[in-house]
Amino acid sequence: MGKRSMWSFKFTTASLVLIPTAVGINYIGKFFASLLKLPLWLDSIGTMLSSMMAGPIVGAISGAINNIIYGLTADPISLVYAITSVAIGLTVGILAYIGWFKSWSMAVVSGLVVGLIAAIVSTPLNVIFWGGQTGNIWGDSVFAFLSAREIPIWIASFADEIIVDVPDKIATVLISYGIYKGLPRQLTSIYRNDDEIKEL
Repeated sequence: MGKRSMWSFKFTTASLVLIPTAVGINYIGKFFASLLKLPLWLDSIGTMLSSMMAGPIVGAISGAINNIIYGLTADPISLVYAITSVAIGLTVGILAYIGWFKSWSMAVVSGLVVGLIAAIVSTPLNVIFWGGQTGNIWGDSVFAFLSAREIPIWIASFADEIIVDVPDKIATVLISYGIYKGLPRQLTSIYRNDDEIKEL
């Protein structure tokens, strides 16, 4: 049987169960990061896990729904960053499809890539909607420091974003990868289209 496209997608029972589960995991990660006042967001664990399991489309949908629900129920700012979540879901799904999750070291590199993509997508949103800040106290401290030295707002905002996004996405990828590796083979095989995500 030929290899299926990473973009092939059907609303199966499995995907309909996985998407709300991913949204719930995202909520839990965000809750603990906020509760412990971590310099991270940890709000994409479910998005990344669903991308690893079922591909970029399911991951993107999970990320977007997460931001829409959180934006409508808790924090309207979250709505804008649905775009970033879609980018994260697509990126992780593509990296999983081409075999970047073969080992922990590759997972770290993948986290760097996802963090860079997230910062690039989020920086214009930060500048347009929030004057360049991210709302994260650690990143905003960097933004304030650079702004006080008259660094251009786009550079200050990108620094604000990437100083949080890179460690956050590396940590999130590693957590998601660890969960994926720990899942029963019978479960992951439901979503697998091929053998690109290596054997557990």
